[in-house]
Amino acid sequence: MEDDSSHRILVLNRVWQPVNVVGAKRAFSLLFQDHAQVIDPNDGDFRMYNGEQWIERSVSRPPRKNQGTMRTVNYALHIPSVLLLKSYDKVPVQEVKFCRQSIYERDGYRCQYSGRVYPPKMLNIDHVIPKHRGGKTTWENVVTSSIHCNTLKANRLPHEAGLKLIRKPFKPKARPFISNLINNGYEQNWAYFLEGKNK
Repeated sequence: MEDDSSHRILVLNRVWQPVNVVGAKRAFSLLFQDHAQVIDPNDGDFRMYNGEQWIERSVSRPPRKNQGTMRTVNYALHIPSVLLLKSYDKVPVQEVKFCRQSIYERDGYRCQYSGRVYPPKMLNIDHVIPKHRGGKTTWENVVTSSIHCNTLKANRLPHEAGLKLIRKPFKPKARPFISNLINNGYEQNWAYFLEGKNK
């Protein structure tokens, strides 16, 4: 099989909840090992196909040039956009990655000393307990700070600089997979499975 790695396929658990996004090669592996079925959102009635039926569909309605295609020795197969797992029913959660962007998002782009919201270019990350005083780089010790407040605080504790936190920093809860997917953008024909499940 020639793999078109530019295609992303949404994977649903057996109760139609999004649980993963895979490439074409992995999708066909799941399909032909009978772990999943194709759901065709373009059919309107969300018809499901097993591996053999998907081959038949691809042969009877060959993919056009602008459609995603997986070529085998004998066939040109449509690359599906959605798969439904046959037995998996869990919903994964993903840890929020510890990075500058995630800290800004946790704090709502709000300086945790002044309470004002700023654009990212006017923000910085501050260690509440400075590193040189044993402060660690953890969710519970870093906050979003305006560049002005960060400069004012310098290497001091907040009260030593006449500042006060508006909220104690915390580690965000893990996000359901669907939240991350919606935040990072998705294919148009996944909308029913994502937007409907998120309401």
